[in-house]
Amino acid sequence: MDHLAARERICELCRLFWSLGWASGTGGGISIRDGDTILMAPSGVEKERIEPADLFELELDGRVRKAPAGKRLTACAPLFMAAHRHRQAGAVLHAHSLDVVLATMLVPPGEPLRLTRLEMMKGLDGVGYFDTHELPVIDNTALEHELADRLERAVLDWPRANAVLVRNHGVYVWGRDASHAKTQMECLNWLCACLVRMRAAGLDHLTHDRSQPDAGLERAA
Repeated sequence: MDHLAARERICELCRLFWSLGWASGTGGGISIRDGDTILMAPSGVEKERIEPADLFELELDGRVRKAPAGKRLTACAPLFMAAHRHRQAGAVLHAHSLDVVLATMLVPPGEPLRLTRLEMMKGLDGVGYFDTHELPVIDNTALEHELADRLERAVLDWPRANAVLVRNHGVYVWGRDASHAKTQMECLNWLCACLVRMRAAGLDHLTHDRSQPDAGLERAA
């Protein structure tokens, strides 16, 4: 993907997230790595109105190489860089999905979000239906950049997860490229929506299905 295509892809994803209610009121953010450059959406701009010329260009160490006139670098920058640096992420997405926010409220302090026996888990990278997959949930802070240390710690401490949830706030998700990160975000949002609805229905998502795994059937699927 060249710089122009990467810029257009960020704008496309920003519009998509805005239309889904995941990036309302200038919230959310996106970064994509293209070679030795990281392109990043600016702060304080309505996501559905972002243009390719509005994006920042950063070095791989996080230094700003090129800044668009009149725009501010997002406070998410150091959080994006944690996934780019430690996971070699090709894209990092940040959203304020209501279902994700509600799901974080169901997780006891100090515990991860646990998923098991839900079909869309198979859409997460390296995760199977019968796995118990854990995603870190960190506590929110007053200012976004103050999350940097605890998010970086979560990235390092949970090597099987490609997302970090922020309680009462939203989620950071990454992937090997923009398409992969997008599908991870979509699957995680579905799973969180399912958990919220299960809790409302009085179901425990960790004990709702006690059927035994059938390895032969899973391989056939």
